[in-house]
Amino acid sequence: MVSDFRQSGLSPAGIIDRMATPTIPIWRDTERCYRAVTARDQRFDGQFIMAVRTTGIYCRPSCPALTPKAQNVSFYPTSAAAQASGYRACRRCLPDAVPGSPDWDVRADLASRAMRLISDGLVEREGVPGLARRLGYSERQLGRVLTAELGAGPIRLARAHRAHSARLLIEMSQLPLTDVAFAAGFSSIRQFNETIREVFATTPSQLRAASLRRGKRDEPTGATRLSLRLPFRAPFDAENVLNYHVKHALPGIEAADDSGYGRTLRLPHGPASVWVSPRPGHVQCDLALSDLRDLSSAVTRVRRLLDLDADPEAVARVLAADEALAPLVAAVPGIRVPGAVDGPEVLLRALLGEAAADVVALGEPVPPADPPMDALTTLFPTPEALAEADVKPLVRAAAAAIVSGKLDPHVGRDAEELHAEMVAVGIDCGTADYVVMRLLGAPDVLLTTDPAVRHGAAELGIDLTLSARGWQPWSSYAGMYLRSLAG
Repeated sequence: MVSDFRQSGLSPAGIIDRMATPTIPIWRDTERCYRAVTARDQRFDGQFIMAVRTTGIYCRPSCPALTPKAQNVSFYPTSAAAQASGYRACRRCLPDAVPGSPDWDVRADLASRAMRLISDGLVEREGVPGLARRLGYSERQLGRVLTAELGAGPIRLARAHRAHSARLLIEMSQLPLTDVAFAAGFSSIRQFNETIREVFATTPSQLRAASLRRGKRDEPTGATRLSLRLPFRAPFDAENVLNYHVKHALPGIEAADDSGYGRTLRLPHGPASVWVSPRPGHVQCDLALSDLRDLSSAVTRVRRLLDLDADPEAVARVLAADEALAPLVAAVPGIRVPGAVDGPEVLLRALLGEAAADVVALGEPVPPADPPMDALTTLFPTPEALAEADVKPLVRAAAAAIVSGKLDPHVGRDAEELHAEMVAVGIDCGTADYVVMRLLGAPDVLLTTDPAVRHGAAELGIDLTLSARGWQPWSSYAGMYLRSLAG
């Protein structure tokens, strides 16, 4: 099988939603942006930032404050770009507490791949040199591209990300502010205090006092337990995406009950557990972290697991134009593509298939947590463990390739390069496409060898080869609609 972005002759970086996405970045289309601001359209939250010159603040498009005059606003692609121009965050609409931009998955270019790694906290762990090395570019070239595309270089983008993580820890935990500073990735207390003042126009202690007055935290809360609200763009079909994960759950690594779904996470500084429960307007996310430096990584990975940054309106506009798919799109609004929390895990589980349950015992234990997370006891085994395990040869070969660095599945990879690496190890194209779709959040991968997709297509009388072109760049979502017919 060949993935649909190769069938179409387009690279992932060149795929454009011709019906729903303008040919220029949305933040450069000032007229369209201002219309969204005037309408307070929540669908555009996270897709651009509005900065108001008369007040010196930046806001999300749906900010409930009085709409400023058009001549007084500027638009930016990221919060970091607005901060670099001297603006501070609006304390009323909290412009960073919004879904991420779907562009990071649709575009799949250098800037979008860099943003996925920055959101995962890579700059805090490995610095800009580590980010450049992962992406295969020089630091200077990477800085030029990010500044041109996103209005800020990697250091400023990471700084904005740290500020958002710090605000969450200030408001949602009882950690001493000194510990918050280092847990959020700041290198000094002075840098922490200056950044919070510049971004939020207040001090860390004033932020905490305000959160206590609003009653944002449940008392008591331990230093390793956090309860967060993860926003999404409505509509959100929580049932199908959670059922997908539950259906493939591995005991000890994952669990589910009437309240939601949970799983363990292998994070850069230690293990963690998460439990997610859909709520009206948000997803409740309860985290048990062994190291609070992993907060931003955990949140980013959970968002990717549930595809919370998707733009369901854009998907629906394209797929509803297909007469065969239109009834499904209307019946199941806001369908999501299940993501992944770890590259090696999603690849090795795909290769293991039903035998994945047999290797759970090779995983390391996680610290015990309170219900409902008490059923989460084990991490998925490392590639090192599976390279030596009694599993089929292809699994051992893939695990050994990951250990040696010949195969490097992470969210910052180029889709075609990662696909080629997997095929070179002996992985079939269908499995490679599946991993690209789930790990990178690639929105335009149609799994034509998936029996459930083929069954759905046959039931609707769809020729997958002919229809796929009309579904671009949302073929992954079309596949999920077809899978839904198979239950």
